[in-house]
Amino acid sequence: MIVAKYRSREVISNYIILIIFALIAILPLAVLIFNSIKPQMEFGVNPLGPPSEIRFENFSEAWVKGEYAKVFFNSLKLVAGSVLLCLAVSLAAGFSLAKLNPKGSAIIAVYLLVGISIPAQLYIVPLFLLWKEIHLLNTHIGLIIIYTALNAPFATFLIRSYMIRLPDELFEAARLDGANTFQLFFRVALPLSWPVILTAGLIIALAVWNEFLFALTFISEEGFKPMATILFAFQWRFENNYALQSASAIMMVAPVAILFMLFQRRFISGLTSGGLKG
Repeated sequence: MIVAKYRSREVISNYIILIIFALIAILPLAVLIFNSIKPQMEFGVNPLGPPSEIRFENFSEAWVKGEYAKVFFNSLKLVAGSVLLCLAVSLAAGFSLAKLNPKGSAIIAVYLLVGISIPAQLYIVPLFLLWKEIHLLNTHIGLIIIYTALNAPFATFLIRSYMIRLPDELFEAARLDGANTFQLFFRVALPLSWPVILTAGLIIALAVWNEFLFALTFISEEGFKPMATILFAFQWRFENNYALQSASAIMMVAPVAILFMLFQRRFISGLTSGGLKG
């Protein structure tokens, strides 16, 4: 009886803590959604509550004034290029470290770990000077190369951890049938690795979509700027129009939120299965 009471109290306390954390996460987002459909004149009397009048025109007005059609295309180009290039590099590297065991693999693993640990801000100045010399400033390919380098170490570790768990018997059987290294990679490893491929791709896409510092530093021409930098400029242009600012922020967050909700289960399963064994 005493144990049951203790467990019930523990469960209640856990629920209270979870509810508090949920409110901390949900309430700011709810306020942002309310403000995005609220008339500008209402902010003086009702800055936090739901709108008395719903105004969806805020989104269309923000879309036109911020030129979001071009900005979305720029961000999608960066996301697609970075995901494809980073996955190509990380899948090959992860497969090699997991199943081929090349010489110096321990050194390569340490090098990748250092790449994850060092803050990117430390080398942004020399990288900027190098990009200026080779004429990669104000180009999307320049940012794609940077984003690939930033995300490849973590993606490689994640893919390696997943591929280590693939049965070695499958690869030995394929070798006995005459499969070479490329066939082992394309016909055995890749078909079995779709959960971690999807997970790594989603992580890279989210990181590129939300990245701000390198995009602001390496892109100065308006026609090439991605979503995060345009939102920053938009807030400066319309610093007193909180309705347009909120609508602009929702338009930036919405694609990421929709993508995560669609692939949430696969994302979590790929992330946890990739982290079970290193």
